[in-house]
Amino acid sequence: MYGLSDDEITAVREGRYESFVPSEAALLRMADAMSDTPSDVSDALYAELAMYFSPEQLIELAANAALENYRARFNRVFDVGSDGLYRKGVRFKQHRSPNSEDS
Repeated sequence: MYGLSDDEITAVREGRYESFVPSEAALLRMADAMSDTPSDVSDALYAELAMYFSPEQLIELAANAALENYRARFNRVFDVGSDGLYRKGVRFKQHRSPNSEDS
C-alpha cells in the first residue's frame, strides 16, 4: 500500500506534522508557507529543508507545490469541487511494474 492513512490526512489538514519524519514535516511546512498570501518560506525553513534535500531536489519539490497551489486557486475561480476520489478508509493497492517478478 502507499499514500497517506486517514489519520495522516487528518493531521495534514489540521497542520499537525509531528507524526511525520522530519524531512516530510519540513516539506509540509514549505507547502503551507508557499500557499500563504503572500507566500513566505523563511530563511530558517529553507535552512531546515537544505539539511534533507539538495538544491535540485528543492527546485522540483517547490515546483510541484507551486503547481498544486496554482491548480487549487484556479479551481476556486470556477467553483470546481472535489472529484470525490478520497473516501475515509479506502486504501489503494501499490501498482506493480509490468516486469515485476511478483505475480
